[in-house]
Amino acid sequence: MSAAAFDRATALQRLADEQFDVLIIGGGITGAGVALDAASRGLRTALVERDDFASGTSSKSSKLVHGGLRYLQQREYRLVYEALAERQRLRVNAPHLVRVMPFLLPILTKDGLISRRLARALGTAMWLYDLTGGLRIGKLHKRISKDEALSHMPTLNADRVAGGYLYYDAQADDARLTLTLARTAALDHGAVIANYAPVVGLSKDADGAAEGAVIEADGTRIDVRAAVVVNAAGVWADEVRALDEGHNPGAIRPAKGVHITVPWSKVRNDIAAVVPVPKDRRSVFVVPWASGPSGPLSGEPSFTYIGTTDTDYEGSIDDPQCTPEDVQYLLKAINFSVSEPLHESDILGTWAGLRPLVRDASSERTADLSRRHAVMRSAAGVITVTGGKLTTYRRMAADTVDAAVEQLGRGGKSRTKKLPLRGADGFDTIADEHLRSRYGSEARVVQAIVDADPAMGEPLVPGLPYRKAEAVYAARYEMARNLDDVLTRRTRSRLLARDASAAAAAEVAALVGPELRWSEEQRDAEVHRYVSLVTAEREAADLPETALERRVGA
Repeated sequence: MSAAAFDRATALQRLADEQFDVLIIGGGITGAGVALDAASRGLRTALVERDDFASGTSSKSSKLVHGGLRYLQQREYRLVYEALAERQRLRVNAPHLVRVMPFLLPILTKDGLISRRLARALGTAMWLYDLTGGLRIGKLHKRISKDEALSHMPTLNADRVAGGYLYYDAQADDARLTLTLARTAALDHGAVIANYAPVVGLSKDADGAAEGAVIEADGTRIDVRAAVVVNAAGVWADEVRALDEGHNPGAIRPAKGVHITVPWSKVRNDIAAVVPVPKDRRSVFVVPWASGPSGPLSGEPSFTYIGTTDTDYEGSIDDPQCTPEDVQYLLKAINFSVSEPLHESDILGTWAGLRPLVRDASSERTADLSRRHAVMRSAAGVITVTGGKLTTYRRMAADTVDAAVEQLGRGGKSRTKKLPLRGADGFDTIADEHLRSRYGSEARVVQAIVDADPAMGEPLVPGLPYRKAEAVYAARYEMARNLDDVLTRRTRSRLLARDASAAAAAEVAALVGPELRWSEEQRDAEVHRYVSLVTAEREAADLPETALERRVGA
């Protein structure tokens, strides 16, 4: 396929002109997975996203590809087994994006936080994790001594550490994984994909069966014709169902997860850790972030992120924010277990996301809701997929397309179990570690931009690993449409260094403006918009402004 296969203007024209077998609403990890599964079966596939790819939940996760130890406590053995099987498939199909990461589970005994009896129970859970699929990585968990636990995270309060467990999971940049799925579907399998194309209505025939959707893009309405419509809108799934069924079914129960980013030097964990929250049944992840969440750790990482809370959420699903209460929860959780407390002034970035859990009246806490997914069909034939988790997106997509195939009467079986994602083939021949871990073999295109203009190899945001060429590449080849796309999702600058990214916004706009044909007025408006987003995020959490150069390595 040509590069034009992932060009938005071309996609919008094709959406208007062509007839599709499957139209997917939603460009998060699930929708992108459905697009790849359907297109790889030979179905004429289209996907539309109202904002940017992964702009909702799929860019705001804990960036972990894992089975979920705590699901064992809920006796969700099958879910853990399936998740660990999918983790292994991702390691094979996207080795440039997904990497194995060791995890420390410290045994903390003082003040009744974790008793030795519970420590033995944790050992049993570790064996269950290995047996349900953790062993696929090729490494069993092991019990480690107090000294070894402290060597991996020396800021742990030594008085509370009795030892720990070491086990293995995987990590990935969620936004880049989502984008890579979408690009693989389009460039390698012919799917038609467009962002910033919200659905404003569903089209139905005389018998009331769905036959497509009406989208609005750049002020123009487009009728997209499709035999099957798939609702993969995540936490917005009920809103799409309302367009179909005439009322909001209230089937989604959003669970809010929040994270904060701090200088790695404040925590000094060389591997990820799972720290229990005092007087709570939750734990928080404490994860090092080096050249990027998908990049191998080389030397000392620059950042650590901490999250998540997984609590009920009642506010607007369009713009969840990390609140002062969220910040205090996370700081209290981590500070209970470390000897060098973290403070608000240490926080370089925040992010908040909503998980689209399937409502269950018998569960009082969202933390207790199952992460299983559900696929359902409306009277009009609209297929909705809800629930699930990042790790199991491929299985969710396969089940969804199976339902579409049943409706169409053709399409065959899923082919994605052994389908490499774009950039996987030949990724290990790329010498540049940072680019390899983000683009795989497609890093050659980014490097070519630098070769043509060495200034493009300079930092995009001072203190961060991203290069100016990556912003140009995002606008030219990855359908980035604005500064938020470039700085929040194509790179993760806003998550790592909120205020430093805002300070660099004008220079980044000067880089991508010519690619996107912005006027001077548009460029200034983009800078103002991005800085306003960052300011609102910081103020919502009631955090002081920070300087990356001062905090990293302090």
